[in-house]
Amino acid sequence: MGRYKEYQEYKNSEVEWLGKVPIDWDIKKIKYLSPVKRGASPRPIDDPKYFDEEGDYAWVRIADVSASDTYLYQTTQKMSELGSSLSVKLEPNQLFLSIAGTVGKPCINKIKACIHDGFVYFPDLKIPNKFLFYVFAGEQAYKGLGKMGTQLNLNTDTVGGIKVAIPKTEKDIQTIINFLDHETAKIDTLIEKQQQLIKLLKEKRQAVISHAVTKGLNPEAPMKDSGVEWLGEVPEHWDVKKLKYLVSEPLLYGANEAAEEVDKSQPRFVRITDVKSDGTLKEDTFRSLPKDVALPYMLKDGDILLARSGGTVGKSFIYRDSWGSCCFAGYLIKASINEDIVAADWVYFNTLTSFYWDWIQGSQIQATIQNVSAEKYNLFQVAIPPKEECKIIINFIFENLNKFDELTKKAERAILLMRERRTALISAAVTGKIDVRNWQKPEESKEEVV
Repeated sequence: MGRYKEYQEYKNSEVEWLGKVPIDWDIKKIKYLSPVKRGASPRPIDDPKYFDEEGDYAWVRIADVSASDTYLYQTTQKMSELGSSLSVKLEPNQLFLSIAGTVGKPCINKIKACIHDGFVYFPDLKIPNKFLFYVFAGEQAYKGLGKMGTQLNLNTDTVGGIKVAIPKTEKDIQTIINFLDHETAKIDTLIEKQQQLIKLLKEKRQAVISHAVTKGLNPEAPMKDSGVEWLGEVPEHWDVKKLKYLVSEPLLYGANEAAEEVDKSQPRFVRITDVKSDGTLKEDTFRSLPKDVALPYMLKDGDILLARSGGTVGKSFIYRDSWGSCCFAGYLIKASINEDIVAADWVYFNTLTSFYWDWIQGSQIQATIQNVSAEKYNLFQVAIPPKEECKIIINFIFENLNKFDELTKKAERAILLMRERRTALISAAVTGKIDVRNWQKPEESKEEVV
């Protein structure tokens, strides 16, 4: 924050998260700025009579707030007159705060909305709600109340007991709001650009794989009709085979067990939610099964896991010995590839293509949840080059993936740093660590890059 000056004189707030504050700022508990009240929900919440697509009030879920930035403009459901009468109605431009799920996330609704008891709100706030929004967005006001995330325990009393520092005049409060609106918007624009870059890299990554595993690397190679709609033309000397002819044993469903233990001496229980976008496993989601239970479901190097149901249907993972001893969950299907026919990496790369995902969409059984069975997966068809050509193409793909992954990680690091800067800037402004009283919005042509 070196580019911003401090106030001339400070006092000790005797509040951990506030630290020193400008000498003329007031320190007040939130409950003295407004009552803190909790939302409400009709029960049972899944009863259709509480919902109406033509209803006046939107139904706010934790997921809606988690996905929002500052303002809530829409939700996926609206409440019926009965449903809204049993909830808490908020008119537009009211501040509310999540106390469940994504704990501690503030939001301001721009629509008529109903909030359930996973939220608290501030019906008679004596300061602009955007200032208190930024207090929460600075993520420091929760210090001493528990860890950020699901372990943080917030309720009306704990929120009401949070002490905040407030400038003496409405003008100074509004200047801080204006400053943060402007500066965070600049940071958000840069974050959005990095997010668009990541999306573009993902698309290019998929395009490189899709082209390589269907067309090869020789643009002069004679082509033939594969006879498979989603594959189109493939090199004339390639074969086309269904997955069931590429495996060394029948496709196998995983263990229908609930793995709660975190015992690294036992086999890791791999779930598809453990798999990161780069194909590696998360470190913080480790769960294990006892060896005797895991034994029939143990993975060997090159085994491919395919998600068969739910929102992750179609997602894949290739296991390597470097992950240590692993078994797999029941909603996954194991494909053990016969490497005398084709390399496991080749089949795995086929599951990362655009045509694979088109095939997944066309193969789902629409029941209560999305589902692609082992029988369906057996019918997925793969174009297969001769072994030596296959090795060359696999190496080509790995080289390109390494480049895309490195660029993606660089963009993700940039986003992390910008978000940290955003949070730090907000916290500094709402606690008076920087003096922005004389700040004026610069002309667009003179704005600095954050």
